[in-house]
Amino acid sequence: MKQFKTESKRILDLMINSIYTNKEIFLRELISNASDAIDKLKFISLTDSKVVSNFSITIATNKEARQLIIEDNGIGMTDKDLEKNLGTIAESGTLAFKKEKEEKTELIGQFGVGFYSAFMVAEKVEVLTKAYNSEKAFKWQSKGAEGYSIEEIEKDGVGTKIIITLKADTEDEKYSNYLEEYTLQSLVKRYSDYIRYPIKMELTRSKIKEGSPKDKPEYEQVKEIETLNSMVPLWKKQRAEVSKEQLADFYKSEFHDFMPPIKSIYAKIEGMVNYDALLYIPSKPAIDYYSKDFKKGLKLYCNGVMIMENCEELLPDYFGFIKGVVDSSDLSLNISREILQQDRQVKAIASSLEKKILQELKKMLETEREDYEKMFTEFGLSIKFGAYAGFGMNKDKLKDLLLFYSSRKEKLVTLAEYVKGMDEKQQEIYYASGESYEKISKLPQIEMAKEKGYEILYFKDGVDEFVAKLLTEYEGKKFKSVSEADFSLTTEEEKKELDKKTEEVKDLLAFIKESLGDEVKEVRLSKNLLSYPASLTSCGELSIEMEKVLNAMPNTKEKIKAEKVLEINAEHKVLEKLKDLYQNNKEELKTYSVILYNSARLIEGLEIEDVSDFVKKIAEVL
Repeated sequence: MKQFKTESKRILDLMINSIYTNKEIFLRELISNASDAIDKLKFISLTDSKVVSNFSITIATNKEARQLIIEDNGIGMTDKDLEKNLGTIAESGTLAFKKEKEEKTELIGQFGVGFYSAFMVAEKVEVLTKAYNSEKAFKWQSKGAEGYSIEEIEKDGVGTKIIITLKADTEDEKYSNYLEEYTLQSLVKRYSDYIRYPIKMELTRSKIKEGSPKDKPEYEQVKEIETLNSMVPLWKKQRAEVSKEQLADFYKSEFHDFMPPIKSIYAKIEGMVNYDALLYIPSKPAIDYYSKDFKKGLKLYCNGVMIMENCEELLPDYFGFIKGVVDSSDLSLNISREILQQDRQVKAIASSLEKKILQELKKMLETEREDYEKMFTEFGLSIKFGAYAGFGMNKDKLKDLLLFYSSRKEKLVTLAEYVKGMDEKQQEIYYASGESYEKISKLPQIEMAKEKGYEILYFKDGVDEFVAKLLTEYEGKKFKSVSEADFSLTTEEEKKELDKKTEEVKDLLAFIKESLGDEVKEVRLSKNLLSYPASLTSCGELSIEMEKVLNAMPNTKEKIKAEKVLEINAEHKVLEKLKDLYQNNKEELKTYSVILYNSARLIEGLEIEDVSDFVKKIAEVL
């Protein structure tokens, strides 16, 4: 029995028990090593015609002996190779081979530790191997940290067979699961589906017995050797070779969605970091997409071997709805292949992917408008939050992707489309905020604006107005809410007429302001209203809609209040009633003032603090 060259039981125990996050990874590692061994022999076959080219990896089980067997017909190992690669923990034959050859070789494994993951599930590991151009075969055997033995054996054919005798089942771990066909099929499909050589296994299938009657067929269990992996990843193929149906089928099976995606995005990038990517925009967001439990990220592969299920670093939050896979041969992986050793490559891929997604979305907006609007209806909120987050650090990237509902066109438009349709005299982008398009369309301030032919953007999402405040302007046109106190569509002549009327009722307006106290900052007449008797506008940076959004947030201790202005319609008959009450019944005028103010609050979607008092006052008036 030989002792391991590096450290001792403690080191091996650390590798077996601490490096890997779950035990099932061992099969991925051993299959990856087998693929590397075949790669090496395939490289030699370019100059040696005697090398057989029907390369494959075989998985078999012996349930009685509790043995799992992985076999390849790759390059094999000599006794010196066994001593060097398996006798020294973390020695990598693959890395040495890669350095030795000038040509670029896409080999998966770069760490010898992967082999030792077998001891997470194994009581004993045997390696039977015969090297290319060698007459002798050898067997390496170990039960773990106490050491290993190497002996000469007889073996037909070049290659390596690994026999794992599984540990006994415990309450916590059922190691015998790794002898079940379904488990092995699932693990190969999950981690090694795109290994470029066939992974074969004898499977049990139910078939109709030959000669059995058609009306009452009899079935029998038969054993058939099948290939478990698909080998060629869809993203490695040329775009022209892949149909829309194939892309949709891959998406649905890979990401467990019953609906086809809105769009698929191919990316084959060569540069500082080389990678292939296949990205999808889903038809609908995941159930938990807008919750803190949602995990964004893409599936990350290295040469067809899955490294991470959700690599969050590859996508910015505002594109978190995108699903897909990224495959790169340039990743520096850590010892377990599960954690990226350096994030430089990932950052480079992420930056490149973001540019690609932005480019594709802009192209989609121009040439596939219907699909883009579908996407924006489902995921536009995420893009809006992206424009707002980080004090608007990404606003310039995302502003041209934003869509808002237009009062004139009655559909979603871009900011560029709005500005293009503006009247020459119009200097600002007009918008109105509310809980829904229907409620916004019924706001008092909207009536007059629409009557005069102005186009208003409807902001129905809570973040919309915050985005507008952060953007401040688009193509030199500033954003202006129709609910701001200084918003006005009056002509100079109308303004003079309004000033005259205001002067006539200034004492009345002062009395109403006094009656309402701190609820409003000002009471004034307005010519911005059509059929409504009064409305509320805001002055200052905080709008009424922003007040609602901020107060609806959890953990808001003190209620936030926007500075409000009560605007009374200068052309409405209610003004005549107010004037009459001011002259004849000031007490009743106080009641009218409260009713008018609370009615305006209700129209704006604000709560009334004392509903009972409001109802009583209406009853008094009636």
